[in-house]
Amino acid sequence: MDTLSKEYELNFHRDSSHTLQVRLSGKWKIGNGLPNQERILDELEKEPGIRKIKLDTNDVAQWDSGLLVYLVEVNRIAEKRDIKICKEGLTDGVRSLFELASAVPEQTDSGKLGKSSFWIATIGIRARELGHDTVKFFEFIGNVFLSLGRLFQGKVRLQRTDFFLILQDCGPKALPIITLISILVGMILAFVGAIQLKMFGAQIYVANLVGLGMAREMGAMMASIIMAGRTGAAFAAQLGSMRVNEEIDALTTAGISPMDFLVLPRIISLTIMMPLLCIYANLMGIIGGAFVGVFMLDISPVAYFIQTREAVPLIHFAVGIIKSGVFGVLVAVAGCMRGMECGQSAGAVGDATTKAVVTAIVWIIVSDALLTIMFSIMDI
Repeated sequence: MDTLSKEYELNFHRDSSHTLQVRLSGKWKIGNGLPNQERILDELEKEPGIRKIKLDTNDVAQWDSGLLVYLVEVNRIAEKRDIKICKEGLTDGVRSLFELASAVPEQTDSGKLGKSSFWIATIGIRARELGHDTVKFFEFIGNVFLSLGRLFQGKVRLQRTDFFLILQDCGPKALPIITLISILVGMILAFVGAIQLKMFGAQIYVANLVGLGMAREMGAMMASIIMAGRTGAAFAAQLGSMRVNEEIDALTTAGISPMDFLVLPRIISLTIMMPLLCIYANLMGIIGGAFVGVFMLDISPVAYFIQTREAVPLIHFAVGIIKSGVFGVLVAVAGCMRGMECGQSAGAVGDATTKAVVTAIVWIIVSDALLTIMFSIMDI
């Protein structure tokens, strides 16, 4: 007998069948200073041929979670050494809780910080992750096109109510924040231009600066970045939560494609609404610039809007609308892709949301640069 405390006892006994019997008795509570894994390791080291561990808790008078912690630790050691655990000697309550604790695997994506590695290894890891993300992106885009093909063939199962709710969330509900940001951006552009143009007495050309800036670049980009942080993150959180709750698995089991039922309505909705939001952002930005021009530069409202109309032909608005359509697709794809690849923990939902916003903003900036170069080459 190996007595470790006045409150509880821990006995080890070996038999000829390479079995280690672990008999527990007394009061197994956390406050009694329960043993750690060193005792069981010492017993296993004494006889390396142990193939089975029998646990017996019939003589335990009182116990709490401390007993379960010890049994789980014994089970972990046994699994590492390929030793079988026999639970016949456990009381019913202990056995049920022990089996429940042993059946749940440790989460690998619970946000634990990994060990820092050498910077060259870090570069290699990041490059490999970039390659995997690129493959996932093109695979996801391929699935979206396949889903679009099924939509045109009438084979997609959609709920119109959900589609219109998503459309409303992507459009009308985003107008307040789009209004505020666009007016402020227009005012900032006017302030920046006014500082230099007042030196030459050319305040009227503030209308040119604000109109061209909003129509070609800022209207589409600011609206898209706002939607990336607002709607793209919401897409990732919604789909990530459904992944955690196994709702997406349930749809697949029921024979319903998650791409058709969940992803496609979101991509279509944001793609439809982004050009309209861009037009609205352009108008609000021009109005914001007009406030500065009228109240600070003493430009009449009529003169300001006539100058804007002459300086910004419709082709410049068309450039911004085309860009906004591309940005809308990228934001929707980033949000849905990150949500669909979410892990199985609550922390993974937060990670997916963060990745969706970062990915969408990066794609917006890169695609804007490429589209600007393309329009410049085309002399548009």
